[in-house]
Amino acid sequence: MFLSFEGIDGSGKSTQARRLAEHLRGQGREVVLTREPGGSEGAEEIRALVLRGDPGRWSPETELLLFNAARRDNLERTIRPALDRGAVVICDRYADSTRVYQGLTRHDLTAKVDALHDLMIGREPDATFLIDLDPAVALGRGIERGGPDLRFEAFGEDFQHRVRAGFLDLAARHDRIRRIDGTGTADAVFARVLDRLP
Repeated sequence: MFLSFEGIDGSGKSTQARRLAEHLRGQGREVVLTREPGGSEGAEEIRALVLRGDPGRWSPETELLLFNAARRDNLERTIRPALDRGAVVICDRYADSTRVYQGLTRHDLTAKVDALHDLMIGREPDATFLIDLDPAVALGRGIERGGPDLRFEAFGEDFQHRVRAGFLDLAARHDRIRRIDGTGTADAVFARVLDRLP
């Protein structure tokens, strides 16, 4: 089973991905928890290139190519091998993030995003959990968390509103995407995730 978690920055998706991995491991299942960009040695190097430094250093087109290069490496080296041996793969972000962040919110690159995905990736998760949270709350969480990977938080709250709208639009068009209310405690959100687990 291949599961992904999506949401705006600071929505709690990483926390929920980790909790689900721990829950399933507690049931005796092999679980591979990965992230994007990242998840393999080469993809982690691309992550550092994309997420650190001046927020305006890459054009959306360049980002699109970098994210797809990282995803392809993660798919080849981490995701496919794990699925082939029967593991559950949980990915913190996947192609839907590229559809929103590069495809919809900065330039309309949707056709290029879809074409590259079809050509180089070609795999969707079995289910995607969209952790949905008010952008003002999520942005505050992300900034409070800190760390070196705050490139997209630096674009501000208006950008996060566009990202949220993009994710909600995808959820309305794809049955595999399950919108999860991200308000309340981490325990409350996790209970909602478990309720929607395939």
